Amino acid sequence: MTLLATFLEIVQDWRPVFCQRRTHLRAVRQAIGGLLCLGRRTLTRIIWTNGGQDRSWSAEYHLFSRARWSEQNLFTPILQRGVAWCTGRYVGMAADDTGLRKTGRSIVQAFFQRDPLSPHFWTNLMLGLRFVQVSLLVPLYRCGGVAARALPIRFELAPVVKRPRRKAPEQEWKQYRAAKKTHNLSQSFVSLMPLLRKALDAVGAAAKILVLAVDGSFCNRTVLAVTLAGVQLVARARKDAVLCFRAASGSRRFYSPEKFTPEQVLKDPRRPWKTARLFYGGKRRDLRYKEQNSVYWQGGARRRPLRLLVVAPTPYRKRNSGRLYYRQPAFLLTTDLTAPARTLLQIYFDRWQIEVNHREEKDTLGIGQAQLWNATSVPRQPVLAVAAYSALLLASLLTFGPARVDAYAALPKWRRKAKRPSCLDLITLLRKEAAEQPQLLAPIGLEPTFRGFTAAAAA
Repeated sequence: MTLLATFLEIVQDWRPVFCQRRTHLRAVRQAIGGLLCLGRRTLTRIIWTNGGQDRSWSAEYHLFSRARWSEQNLFTPILQRGVAWCTGRYVGMAADDTGLRKTGRSIVQAFFQRDPLSPHFWTNLMLGLRFVQVSLLVPLYRCGGVAARALPIRFELAPVVKRPRRKAPEQEWKQYRAAKKTHNLSQSFVSLMPLLRKALDAVGAAAKILVLAVDGSFCNRTVLAVTLAGVQLVARARKDAVLCFRAASGSRRFYSPEKFTPEQVLKDPRRPWKTARLFYGGKRRDLRYKEQNSVYWQGGARRRPLRLLVVAPTPYRKRNSGRLYYRQPAFLLTTDLTAPARTLLQIYFDRWQIEVNHREEKDTLGIGQAQLWNATSVPRQPVLAVAAYSALLLASLLTFGPARVDAYAALPKWRRKAKRPSCLDLITLLRKEAAEQPQLLAPIGLEPTFRGFTAAAAA
């Protein structure tokens, strides 16, 4: 079994998403073309990579603007196969928002937002789209001794409400203020939570508990107020969040008047440190943490009991002979009061893999570089590209397992210690198999060659 054959087997399950077979084949061709393409992933270059430079391009654009299909359903086959790798009672998922740069002023959903590459002392703005991504955290260290792999299973547009002009009528400003409360990043994530639970139930994981690992932007009253059966949260909290315990029995108060912060728990010598062995940084390491159960955050979760986990700063060296440095401590709040702390900490440490997803999606695959302005097309094309990327990651696991094998290209000297294939490794192997085994792509109407790849890149 080759990587390309497994990838085609996964995307074959996209057929029920589309009303017509030709629409399905067109989507599969664009998904493969987006992976094989060299240079910028514009739609015209993807069409050229697929050998369509001498044919009409209108049908390729109409796939996103006119064809009827639900783009989020593309992730169902990936979730169904990926859950099988998540043994145990808990299934970890990471959620985060990401921005895609755009330059077209005619894109309705684009807005000016904070540039994540801004220096700490100066905030820059960028015009772009904002998406909420959810990735399934596959614990590969249980079977292969390598880091976890994040498989994207959701990629939804999360635009903002357009601000009215300064001299707009007061009624417009009232509507704008009301819409801001229901159309924001936190509300977009809250609307995703029940859908993720239903998706897990649909693929046969109804007995598993879903643990969502999020960063500080989702650690707020809107998110923590939602209670769903079988769904728990692990969120990074501020070090100065004001916490407390329940008031003593017999008191008319609910909250105890004595307050404390996570930073005070970190520095309190009366609270002992505990140790858990977790996998991060390429191997299993001992991690120190403090735990405090049944705390209340009056300004955030209100009367919902939470659990505080304080992770000690982790020492590291820049080189073997260098001095020890320490990272910042982590303060986590979770809604799960009974799960082992080691399980929750491991899921949160695995959350870093969604940042790897963002980097590979933007830098390696050029998500968002397609030049589309139609209001229907703008959110669809990135979702198709992210679904193809996720299917490629899953195909590598199903074909070769979690570790690196001889089928991949030889590594350079500075990367010979890599235990897991990167996205570039997978794309390089996919191009090689597509050019050497064209019979696999003939049924969908593609005849790839190395010369065709380079010709499309020069266009």
